[in-house]
Amino acid sequence: MTSRRVVFVSQRFPPDKGGNAARVHDITAHFDDEWDVTVLAPPPSYPPGEFDRSWTRKQTEDRDGVTVHRLWSWQPQTEDPGMARRLAYYLVFGIHAMCWLLWHVREYDCVVTTTPPISTGAPGLLAAALGTPWVVDVRDLWIDASISLGYLTPGSLIERVSRRFQRRVLHAADRIAVTTEALGDSLQQKYGQSLAAKTILVPNGVDVRRFQPSAEGDSDEPQATTDGGRATIIYTGNLGSAQALGSCVRAMSRLPEDAAVLRLVGSGDRESQLRRLTDELEVQDQVEFHGLVPREEVPALLDDATLGVAALEESDELSYAMPTKLYEYMASGLPSVVTGRGEIERFVEDNECGLHADAEPAAIAEAFERLLDDDGLRRELGANGRACAEQEYDRKAIADAFADELGTLIDESNA
Repeated sequence: MTSRRVVFVSQRFPPDKGGNAARVHDITAHFDDEWDVTVLAPPPSYPPGEFDRSWTRKQTEDRDGVTVHRLWSWQPQTEDPGMARRLAYYLVFGIHAMCWLLWHVREYDCVVTTTPPISTGAPGLLAAALGTPWVVDVRDLWIDASISLGYLTPGSLIERVSRRFQRRVLHAADRIAVTTEALGDSLQQKYGQSLAAKTILVPNGVDVRRFQPSAEGDSDEPQATTDGGRATIIYTGNLGSAQALGSCVRAMSRLPEDAAVLRLVGSGDRESQLRRLTDELEVQDQVEFHGLVPREEVPALLDDATLGVAALEESDELSYAMPTKLYEYMASGLPSVVTGRGEIERFVEDNECGLHADAEPAAIAEAFERLLDDDGLRRELGANGRACAEQEYDRKAIADAFADELGTLIDESNA
């Protein structure tokens, strides 16, 4: 049987950190052998400053059976890059990917572009103009989130141009993949109800074979992972503007010093601010900045933890969001404390895999204490999460379903 060929265009791909890079990697790596999968991405650049800058025009590598072409783009090196550097990172890659596709798109049966950023839509528009089926994978409301977090001014020229471009991308694509139904509903409300007919659900998920509780992780006692035998509350991922991590640090000041340590695994543009807050509150013994780690080390870190935290700011613009880290906590048998409105609150309540708290220190501290003090509840929520991850959010099953959607689209275009 002749392999079907698909090319993904993604602003981030491992060793870049974060849920966006993980989503694209885990979907592409789990496609069956009947697919020949290529990824276009810039040199590793995220978080900014964590990787050496590359000046090579193009590098090609194989990563877990996926051919990855690293196309040069500007690579910000400061913790919180300014707007000009961010735009250079996004736009140069988008243009470079367009040039690459101009020469190679006819070699592929389908193109998938992932957003954010919205600039990856430009290569998709080129593919569509040349007659290649195109799917846009939308992971969040990037424009709305940028406004909410202060990066964009409402009504500004940049916002208006971005909205028009996003509308054109969504209406030109053959399919729109979304991570949650709430995200699909938001896109339809903002850009037109006609998008519903071509929207498909491709949720985030987890490789349940990599993330699973060990015999020690299934024990009745909290994992003693620091000196003194304190429990560990773990956060993995971006230390960024959309995360309510300042409230989590403040919550630790409300707990007894010997109760637990908050381990922050990752980096981001709010790390320096969080470190200053930790010093100001004098909770250095209760908050640990673990830094970036290879993805391969995350399962062991989760297995050593007592509970996880997935903290989103309380913003209507983030009400659709479901962080990848939550699925990883679930697969690891960890109960979670989550903050944020909308989808994340509904999810943990429906699946009984964690506790929701308001994104303010007293409420978060109360949720931490409730789980730390109740072994039975902690075990119950952890077991519920593991079962849910196995049954509904296994990356392999999600990748297979997405591949089926792409195959149907290709067949329709060839009919």
